[in-house]
Amino acid sequence: MSFIPIKGRKARVLVFGSGGVGTMAAYALEKGGMAEVTTVLRSNFKAVTESGFKINSIDHGLDISWSPTHIRNAKDERHCSDNASQPYDFIVVATKNLADITPGVASLIDRDVISDTTAIVLLQNGLNIERPIVDAFPYNPVISGVPYIGAIESPPGTINHVNHDELIISPFRNDNIPCKLSEDAAMNFQEIYGSCPNVTCIYERSVEKARWRKLLYNASYNTIAAILGMDTSRMRASEFIIDDLVRPAMKEIQATARQVSGVHLADDLIETVIRQDNYKAFFRPSMLQDIDKGKHIEVENIIGEPVREAEKAGVETPTLRVIYSLLKALQFKIKIVEGLVEVPASGEKLKYGISRTRGG
Repeated sequence: MSFIPIKGRKARVLVFGSGGVGTMAAYALEKGGMAEVTTVLRSNFKAVTESGFKINSIDHGLDISWSPTHIRNAKDERHCSDNASQPYDFIVVATKNLADITPGVASLIDRDVISDTTAIVLLQNGLNIERPIVDAFPYNPVISGVPYIGAIESPPGTINHVNHDELIISPFRNDNIPCKLSEDAAMNFQEIYGSCPNVTCIYERSVEKARWRKLLYNASYNTIAAILGMDTSRMRASEFIIDDLVRPAMKEIQATARQVSGVHLADDLIETVIRQDNYKAFFRPSMLQDIDKGKHIEVENIIGEPVREAEKAGVETPTLRVIYSLLKALQFKIKIVEGLVEVPASGEKLKYGISRTRGG
């Protein structure tokens, strides 16, 4: 078993999830000239097949019309390589990571992982997202990607890319295969992605620090914006939202990262992250975008996992716990609307379903 370096041809790449992040990743992979991309589209399939993607990018320019080499409809039952004798070199997953919603990521890509030479690249948010993929595909290299990018799809097929594309790539430790296998796959992907002009793709040996650093933003700005329905510029303009909610949440992530993983996130970094979004963009983070569209939100991996890790390590996280409860409530509302949760007409079997009489 070995990861075979790609020579004399373009890498075959399958991208699941072509919203803002996934589309910009697919565009960078093809623009670099070292990859041939197949994108799997869902709600934007009709718009893109008819007119291609329309991209306005801080890195690549405005009014770009672009289509990937191959387009596939996610509703198609047949999810397999375009040529079964030629497996994909990389399967890139840029969908939302919804640990509390089925089907999960492993089920999504299962029919396309037809060889253990395929490396699985997770361009997703959150903590501990790699473990279910290693469990499902124990002999495939897993690459953990931490994207720093602001990209919004609105309307379908139109991408507005407002924050510079920086991608951290790391091999994820998998005891079933040699470390070098995962390292070679990650370095190969970094070379392919980094060949695109105007993007930054960095290889790191360990993903832990990058994921905790991303959580400084995602467990604070991303979550609080969704709860309040506010963009990050208006949150900063208020000042008290930063002082009373955002910074305390970041400090709890900082303490948890240090205790759980030995990762040091400096106080200066917190202040940098507070100001990292382009103020003039009035940016609406991804979780708020999902709330706007009535879509499920990434509760468990972005906030649930850090809270659980903190609890196991004895770290107090009062701000994160309240945020977690509020987001679970928002998710519960969405599940009700979509019929995933049924609220019984009678509360006889519910913990809080029976009214108590007054007195006594």
